[in-house]
Amino acid sequence: MSSDRQRHDGELAARISTTVVRALARTTGRGPTKAKTTLGDDGVFVVLQDSLTRGEQTLVDAGEGEAVLDLRRRWQRVMKADVSREIEELTGRKVIGFMSDN
Repeated sequence: MSSDRQRHDGELAARISTTVVRALARTTGRGPTKAKTTLGDDGVFVVLQDSLTRGEQTLVDAGEGEAVLDLRRRWQRVMKADVSREIEELTGRKVIGFMSDN
């Protein structure tokens, strides 16, 4: 892979990470502290770390992790259209699947 291609892919991956972090922050009030995007031939994979709000972490600590997972899955369904559109704008490609889980 040429250095120009690597630089372009690195910049695109960084922009996608930023886009996903901002979308989560808009939705939950807090974005993750770490995000890494990997670009594949037919996929974009974003891994987020440390994304729970203080309230969610309190629920997890109290044994209510399933409630947090349910809420997160609902937020992801709500975010799907906007995040997909933003990824399409960045990549110039159509999003044909959006898979997200915790």
